[in-house]
Amino acid sequence: MRFDITIIGGGIVGAATLYKLQIRFPSLNILLLEKEPKLATHQSGHNSGVIHSGLYYKPGSLKAKNCFEGRHELVAFAKEHGIDFDICGKVIVATDEKELPNLDRIFENGVQNNIEGIKKITAAEVKEIEPFVECIAGIYVPVTGIIDFRGATAKMVELALAINPESQVRLSTEFLDVDKQDDFSVINSSNGEIESRFLVYCSGLYADRLAKKDGIKLKEQVVPFRGDYYELVDHAKHKVKNLIYPVPDPNFPFLGVHFTRMVDGNIECGPNAVFSFKREGYNKTDFSLRDTWEALTYQGTWKLFLSNIKYGIDEYRRAFSKRLFLKSLQRMIPSLTMDDIKPARAGVRAQLLSQNGDTRDDFRIEHHENSIHVLNAPSPAATASLSIGNYITEVVAEKFEL
Repeated sequence: MRFDITIIGGGIVGAATLYKLQIRFPSLNILLLEKEPKLATHQSGHNSGVIHSGLYYKPGSLKAKNCFEGRHELVAFAKEHGIDFDICGKVIVATDEKELPNLDRIFENGVQNNIEGIKKITAAEVKEIEPFVECIAGIYVPVTGIIDFRGATAKMVELALAINPESQVRLSTEFLDVDKQDDFSVINSSNGEIESRFLVYCSGLYADRLAKKDGIKLKEQVVPFRGDYYELVDHAKHKVKNLIYPVPDPNFPFLGVHFTRMVDGNIECGPNAVFSFKREGYNKTDFSLRDTWEALTYQGTWKLFLSNIKYGIDEYRRAFSKRLFLKSLQRMIPSLTMDDIKPARAGVRAQLLSQNGDTRDDFRIEHHENSIHVLNAPSPAATASLSIGNYITEVVAEKFEL
């Protein structure tokens, strides 16, 4: 069977793209290809489960626009289809005077991004929301929430397949390479050949490698960063009501460890951010010679390391020390003890890193011949997934003249 469109990657962006394309083009036969036995196995299933407000992103950027629009659409989707979620709100808290200018900057950015209901709050007002937090000032963001992203991914695929029974999902089927013919492509997979007129790559941690296989001359490279989580034990869960974030340092490309109440009631603490020696390396000792060699022979990696050397050392020390991890959490909740936290899961973030070590690239989606490539879609891509699906659908309609 020849498919009209094949989507490579069964994370939430791939699922949302399948869903949106099938709505727009109900007669097209679309294939979703996923190398794992389950959908949303990697970034989509290992993230913090937060519905982001769009607070941090540069006004006018694709991240800001798609996060805002995607958040509204995701919440409506969850309501309509019974996905577990809760718009519980979050606080961002300053614990030191030197953080106040950055707190003000974040607030003004949120105002420019039209984040509904955000407001500056005093330390006393923070305590009304999160009684165990000690701080000097904060921001309240009422539209931030939590959701079951795995459940949302599965529902998007279910709804898409109900539109056209000829469309398919093939799990445990890895994309190997592609051979382009005049009017279609032959995908070589771990389960044989697949013919498709058009391709959409939503391949996350392998976006750069698959782009190069498709003939794109990509200067940037995906460099993986692992984030480790702890979680509160049962007797300490009352110390966190919803979501608590620190003021992020603008010189560091990650948000810092924070507290997240998940939809199952568990309280996660984290993640940190350390270089991963394997693109799917969820354990501290995971190692891939190819992944490590590629990352450590890339100039952008070293420029990032050298410009963030103190942060990097601190993050690595914290990754291997429960006491240091606890110390970072105690900046916001001083009453936490070693007995209150236990090691939990980890995730790996696909970060498209420029040659000069810059991690601040926007969402990046490019057209190449008969393909569309999602080259960079880190956080808030899960929140923005339905909006990204809309965007890709418009690009497909225009570039492929459907």
